[in-house]
Amino acid sequence: MLRVPKHALGYNPIRMAAKVYLSLGSNLGDRLKNLQEGVRRLRAHGVYPYQISRVYETVPVGETPEPRLYLNLGVWAETELTPHALLEAAKTVEAELGRNFTEGRWMPRTLDIDIILYDQLVLDTPTLTIPHPRMYERAFVLIPLAEMTPNHILPDGTSLQERLNDPRVQTQEVRIYDAHLSVSSR
Repeated sequence: MLRVPKHALGYNPIRMAAKVYLSLGSNLGDRLKNLQEGVRRLRAHGVYPYQISRVYETVPVGETPEPRLYLNLGVWAETELTPHALLEAAKTVEAELGRNFTEGRWMPRTLDIDIILYDQLVLDTPTLTIPHPRMYERAFVLIPLAEMTPNHILPDGTSLQERLNDPRVQTQEVRIYDAHLSVSSR
């Protein structure tokens, strides 16, 4: 049986900042502006970026009817939000930037924010799974993380290099986009 700390379910009496890794993506509208605005708006919700990866361009994952290229980036941030409050903040920012939650799973979106890591927490609830359940198979998540913290050990004990060497990851096309968001540009 999985034991989950009380703070993971919304109770954080000490209010210590957690280090979180988020993945942001956009393939609708002004993709770069959507990413910039998403990073900026996260701050207003108590999520404070301290390291932002380069911007990468990738093909969509899944059965998408419109194969528009994504711009993706990774963000290391600190927050006092609990995991579920962080999820709510991410969904609020997505909605503020025009994300339509009534469309299907693989539809284009102005902004998608995924919680990839929350400290070394392992959490599996009906509404939130951390680490993100598909992070280990997605180059657009792993490459920005490796860019910023190449020696990071993942919650399952594997290294980023081990995950990046997975053939499923190596066959995915991820290109550096000619833009970079800095922490100061928030």
